Amino acid sequence: MELFQAKDHYILQQGERALWCSRRDGGLQLRPATDLLLAWNPICLGLVEGVIGKIQLHSDLPWWLILIRQKAVVGKLPGDHEVCKITKIAVLSLSEMEPQDLELELCKKHHFGINKPEKIVPSPDDSKFLLKTFTHIKSNVSAPNKKKVRESKEKEKLERKLLEELLKMFVDSESFYYSLTYDLTNSVQRQSAGERDGCPLWQKVDDRFFWNKYMIQDLTEIGVPDVNFWIIPIIQGFVQIEELAVSYNEASDDEKSSPETPPQESTCVDDVYPRFLVALISRRSRHRAGMRYKRRGVDQNGNVANYVETEQLIHVHNHTLSFIQTRGSVPVFWSQVGYRYNPRPRLDKSEKETVAYFCAHFEEQLKIYKKQVIINLVDQAGREKIIGDAYLKQVLLFNNSHLTYVSFDFHEHCRGMKFENVHTLTDAIYDIILDMKWCWVDQAGVICKQEGIFRVNCMDCLDRTNVVQAAIARVVLEQQLKKLGVLPPEQPLPVKCSRIYQLMWANNGDSISRQYAGTAALKGDFTRTGERKLAGVMKDGVNSANRYYLNRFKDAYRQAVIDLMQGIPVTEDLYSIFTKEKEHEALHKESQRSHQELISQLLQSYMKLLLPDDEKFHGGWALIDCDPRYSCRRPEDWNLVVQRFRGPQPESSSALEALEAGVHLPALQRELSSTETSGAAGSSQLPWLLPSVMIRGPTCFSFPTRGTAHRAPLDSPSRALSCPFPSSSLPRPHLQPRHHRKIADFNHIRSLLAVRYGAERGNPKLERKSEVL
Repeated sequence: MELFQAKDHYILQQGERALWCSRRDGGLQLRPATDLLLAWNPICLGLVEGVIGKIQLHSDLPWWLILIRQKAVVGKLPGDHEVCKITKIAVLSLSEMEPQDLELELCKKHHFGINKPEKIVPSPDDSKFLLKTFTHIKSNVSAPNKKKVRESKEKEKLERKLLEELLKMFVDSESFYYSLTYDLTNSVQRQSAGERDGCPLWQKVDDRFFWNKYMIQDLTEIGVPDVNFWIIPIIQGFVQIEELAVSYNEASDDEKSSPETPPQESTCVDDVYPRFLVALISRRSRHRAGMRYKRRGVDQNGNVANYVETEQLIHVHNHTLSFIQTRGSVPVFWSQVGYRYNPRPRLDKSEKETVAYFCAHFEEQLKIYKKQVIINLVDQAGREKIIGDAYLKQVLLFNNSHLTYVSFDFHEHCRGMKFENVHTLTDAIYDIILDMKWCWVDQAGVICKQEGIFRVNCMDCLDRTNVVQAAIARVVLEQQLKKLGVLPPEQPLPVKCSRIYQLMWANNGDSISRQYAGTAALKGDFTRTGERKLAGVMKDGVNSANRYYLNRFKDAYRQAVIDLMQGIPVTEDLYSIFTKEKEHEALHKESQRSHQELISQLLQSYMKLLLPDDEKFHGGWALIDCDPRYSCRRPEDWNLVVQRFRGPQPESSSALEALEAGVHLPALQRELSSTETSGAAGSSQLPWLLPSVMIRGPTCFSFPTRGTAHRAPLDSPSRALSCPFPSSSLPRPHLQPRHHRKIADFNHIRSLLAVRYGAERGNPKLERKSEVL
């Protein structure tokens, strides 16, 4: 559809339909396409895909119109329904302010042969002068009231921050999906009930997952049939669609790359192997939506944080099979307050005060899903125990026969990265999985229905939850394919299918984790490959640190944007966040300044210890975290440096061998003296100008703050603050390392020379250190 800019409106037009968006009050109005002739100087800005809605970031600021600027087709669901992911959005201020460069795709009808759209710019050059004059007068009039000026600037900063988070939320996470012909908010089983047949798509949706309901409210309240064209229900979550072929004859990747494997003629997979379509659809609830430490537990309406319904959909020929699981925070009043790395959880209300809201949550769940099997993965010991115990007590007080409670201490059973022990859980509940069944639909209608769901949770309902849900869904998938005759009775899923299936669930976990915690899911390597490796553990450490940083400074803005999207008043004082950020930046600069001062003081102390009384200090250098693995010097550079200063040594195959035999320092001194006579820097200065030289050896030396030298392995970054050595003649060092596995910086040798030199000159301050060496 085309987007036009007029003096008082933004106009969206497609075919005979047009939507006018007022730039004065933000109102939306349906009008015929021919009314475009009545608009004042309309200019086509480009093409957009649809309307998400509008949002007001502050009560004193104008409305913003959010449009789908770019989409990506994810795939097609059964019935040839296309599913799209929102990849880019365009945000327009419904005010007299000129729009920024939207980078829209140009309309060929109005921009034939034009690379960029034209903008409405005042033509006379005098307008700039008049604008400056008006701004100058306005600033002079309002100058006495500096408080209002400061407040307006703070509002502008706040609006800019929130607008940035809004763009990041849609663009960076890529977690918003829509379909023009398929109801993504409802499962196959709910759609098969056929309660709202004949209604437009947006009136069939499940209210829990209709994410832009509030933003599009102006259109839904019009009540005219023509408005249905402009309303696009959008979900936040994850959608991935893949088509797999069941083949047990495929060679492994190693065999395919082996030169001994002869090339084979490709055969048509459709004719030989059965194929099936698998789709994963996760729908995130808009109720109690938000970020991890901002939204926990249950609210006054019985809604829980991070509630996600995940549907696994299988389609073979005319048969569609669906299996649903849910995840959601523990439905009690609890929180994790503070800015520690991992705050201790606490209960915010007593057991009696929680009962009513716990019952409200599960009564709604049982009304929708009939039965619930709770799988609680929180630790049964340690800091999480208080939440697990409160959960169990509420289940016992609820005392409903349709509610089953299963506790599985994930960290205890999978200790030592043995995540394959999750099969212990799936084996124990195998009969429950079979009794629960799944939804099965064909052209004739519903064959069977799913009776109940698994409600899985851990503390965040992210990492552990995704691993367990993937394991349960894998069991169901194999059972479904065997029922349909796609899999042999006693055969598991083929390797290639298994890999793609695991990637789908890992992507699902990453997407939900980014929406709730800001980073990819932890333990994702096990979900992807079925193995837990050290690289995955290290990656989890980085993601954990990122989660802490996001919670400390960024989540408040994201939470405010989510609340504004849902029409919820922002309760947190966002202006105080500016103060927190400024304090953090000031503390960071102060810590850097104090860190540099400490290094300077430490160097001064070393100079006093290492230099004799009759020597003067002319310069020095510091080695901080000198990790030899990050060195980028070439061996040719070392050869040039050493050959220049090695003196009358016999020819050697390389400079490194000369270094192992020792650099002839008297020759170095002569070279420096000749340099001094030629007008260059003096010999007392040149030692500090030498480039670093690398030698090979198993260990290096570093100097701790207490002044005793010690040997440190090269695998760890050096903690040395290398010390200056005098400019007079230096003794020849005899360094003959036995091993040649590592490379160290020659600055360590300089530090060592300083110690040995001081000891040979009889410096009492260094005698104790030379004994250690």
